[in-house]
Amino acid sequence: MAASSRAQVLQLYRALLRESQRFAAYGYRTYAIRRIRDAFRENKHIQDSEEIQRLLHKARTNLEIIHRQGLPARKEARRVFISSGSLQK
Repeated sequence: MAASSRAQVLQLYRALLRESQRFAAYGYRTYAIRRIRDAFRENKHIQDSEEIQRLLHKARTNLEIIHRQGLPARKEARRVFISSGSLQK
């Protein structure tokens, strides 16, 4: 694997794990993290650059899905923070 591909894969792996940490529900969060780790371990032996690009595209799509799924939790957390902050004034 070329150095640039390796860097892309690692960056995407970290982004997926970081986004998964934002799930509010413990079960979703742990499942997502476990699936991400398992998928990357399972595919770490792949050398074909076309296959790597296909998997990167799939991972980016999954990152977008995880990001969208986490948005309601972030909005709710922001709403609670704003509400509790306004009560203290």
